[in-house]
Amino acid sequence: MRSDKDPPKNLWTLALGATGVVYGDIGTSPLYTIKLVFGGPHPAVQSPENVMGALSLIFWALMMVISIKYVLFIMRADNRGEGGIMALMSLALHRRHRRNQRTWIMAIGLFGTALFYGDGLITPAISVLSAVEGLEVAAPALHRFVEPISVAVLVVLFSLQRGGTTRVGFLFGPVMLAWFVVLAGLGLRSLVQSPEILESLNPVHAAQFFARHGWPGFFILGAVVLALTGGEALYADMGHFGRKPIRRTWYFFVLPALMCNYLGQGALILRHPEAVQNPFYLLVPEGWLYPMIALATLATVIASQAVISGAFSITRQAIQLDYMPRQRMIHTSESEIGQIFVPSINRLLLIGVIGLVLLFESSSNLAAAYGLAVTGAMAIDTMLAFLVAIDTWKWKPHWAALLMGTFLLIDLSFFGANVPKIPHGGWFPLLLGTSVFLVMLTWKRGREALQHRLQMESISLGSFLEKIAEECPYRSPGTAIFLNSRHLSLPFALLKNYEHNHVVHERVFLLTIAFQDIPYVADKDRLMIENLEQNFFRITAKFGFKQSPNVPRTLAQCARAGLVIDLDEATFFLGRETLIPRRKARWRGLQEKLFISLFRNAASPIQFFRLPPHRVVELGTVVAV
Repeated sequence: MRSDKDPPKNLWTLALGATGVVYGDIGTSPLYTIKLVFGGPHPAVQSPENVMGALSLIFWALMMVISIKYVLFIMRADNRGEGGIMALMSLALHRRHRRNQRTWIMAIGLFGTALFYGDGLITPAISVLSAVEGLEVAAPALHRFVEPISVAVLVVLFSLQRGGTTRVGFLFGPVMLAWFVVLAGLGLRSLVQSPEILESLNPVHAAQFFARHGWPGFFILGAVVLALTGGEALYADMGHFGRKPIRRTWYFFVLPALMCNYLGQGALILRHPEAVQNPFYLLVPEGWLYPMIALATLATVIASQAVISGAFSITRQAIQLDYMPRQRMIHTSESEIGQIFVPSINRLLLIGVIGLVLLFESSSNLAAAYGLAVTGAMAIDTMLAFLVAIDTWKWKPHWAALLMGTFLLIDLSFFGANVPKIPHGGWFPLLLGTSVFLVMLTWKRGREALQHRLQMESISLGSFLEKIAEECPYRSPGTAIFLNSRHLSLPFALLKNYEHNHVVHERVFLLTIAFQDIPYVADKDRLMIENLEQNFFRITAKFGFKQSPNVPRTLAQCARAGLVIDLDEATFFLGRETLIPRRKARWRGLQEKLFISLFRNAASPIQFFRLPPHRVVELGTVVAV
C-alpha cells in the first residue's frame, strides 16, 4: 500500500511504474478509437466538420470523466489508501446500517465487480487485434495471418501468468514510456502540418456535432467511450502508487501524449480522407511501420497484463469477502503480497479471449461488444461515490447530488449510446456480467443458509465446555486446532468428533479467520486471543480483503502474546460438509443446484490457508440446505 507522503526521491520511480501499470489500457486506445468513430457499428460520415466534432467529444470526455471525475474527485475515496470498486463499496457500506440500504449497495457494487470480468475478457482481445492489424496496412496480403498471430500472442501472454507479473513487469515502465513518447511524436508530426485541428478543443464543435446529427449522432458516443477504457484503473491501482504519482503522470504526461496523437490522427484525416481506414498506423513514417507494430503489440500485452492481474486481485477480494467460492491461488512473489496467480480464472480468461478473437475476427467487429461493461462500471462508481461524499466527506446532499448527478448523466449517456450494440455483440459482456453476479449472489445466500443450518444443529460453546467439565472425557496428548467460521461459536468438526470418539485433545485452539472490509490489517491488530475454560483457547485472526492468510505463520505470531503453539505436534481439524437439497428448501431451483455445485468444486481450505497437509484431519458430515 502506497502513501501520498512517499519521499520525493521515490516520486519519479512511482510515476514510471504508474505509466507502465495504470495507463496501459487507456494508453492503447488511440489504436482503434478514431478508426471506429468513422468505421464502427454506427459510423459518422467522414467530413472535416465531423472530424473536428469527434475530436472535441474525445477531448471533453477525457477531461470530464478521467481528469475531473476520477483523478480529481473519486480518487479522494480511498479505503485506507486502496481504491477500486470493492474498496468504494466498503466505504459506501461503512455508515449504512439499514438492511435494505446495505442490500442495494452490495447489489450494485457486486454487479459493477461482475462487469469488470466482461472488460477483462474484451480488453486483451480488442487491444492485441488492433495492434496486429497494422500488418494489413504494411501488406494487405497478410490479412489472413492477423487472427493466428493474435491468438499466438494471447496464448504466450496467459502462459506467462504462472511466473507472476515480474516476468513481463520489468518491461512495463520503459516500454510504456517509449509508447507515450512515440504517440506524442507521431501526433505532433502530423499536427504541425494542419494546426487548424487545434480548434477542435473548443466544446462548440462537440455541440455542433450533435446539432448536425440529432439523435443518430448520440450513438457516436458508443465509439468515443473507447477513449476512456481503463479509466477505472487510475482509481483501482491507487494503493500501489498513491494519488500524487498517478495524478501528475496523467496531467503532465499521459493526457498530453494521448491528445497529441488523437489530434494528429484528425489532422491526417483532414489532409487525406482515405486515411480514415486506419489513421493510427498511417501516421507512421514509411520504413517504421513494422517496428511500430512490434511496439504496439508490446504495449497491448502490457495493457492486457494489467487487466488480467486485476482479475486475479478482484477474485481474491471476492473470495475473502465471501462472495465467491475458494479458488486455488499461487503466490508468485514472497515479497509482494499482491502478486498472485489463479489458475482457474486464467484458464477461463484464455478460453474466453481466444473465443472472442475467433468469433469477432477484427477489432471493428469486437468494438460492437465493447463499451457496455465499461460504462456500466463507471456509472456504478459514480453512484457509490455519491454515498461516500455524503457519509464520509460530509458534503451537503444538494451539492453532492449536483456534481455526482452531472457525472452520472455523462456515464448514462455513454451507456445509452452503447445499448444499440447489444444485438451486435454487446450482449456478451452483459451476459457474462449477469452470470458472474448470479454466482456471487448465489454463493453469498447459500453460505448464509448453510451457516444457519449448522447453527441449528450445533450447541453453544459454553454448553459444550460445561458438558466437558461434567463428563470428564479422555484428554488425548497434543494440540488440536479447529478452523472455525466466525458465524459459529463451536466448530462443527469439534462437536462431531466428540460425539463419535468421546475424546478431547489436551489443548484445543479454536481458530477463526475474519476478513475485514478494509484492504489491510496491521500485524499489531492481527490477533485476538481468549483463554477459555478446560484448556480451550479462542484465536481470532483478522485480515484485510487484499491480504492472503497463512495459518502456520499466523499461529507462530501467538508467541508474542505468550501463547506458544508447537505446530510440529499439532493437528488441524477441518469440517467437510456434503450438501443435499432439502424437500422444503428456503430457496430452490437453479440457485440451489448452482450453490451445491459451487460448494463441491471449491478449493480445499488446506491450500487456501496454507496448512501442512500431513497435519490435517477432515471430518465429514451431511447437511441439508
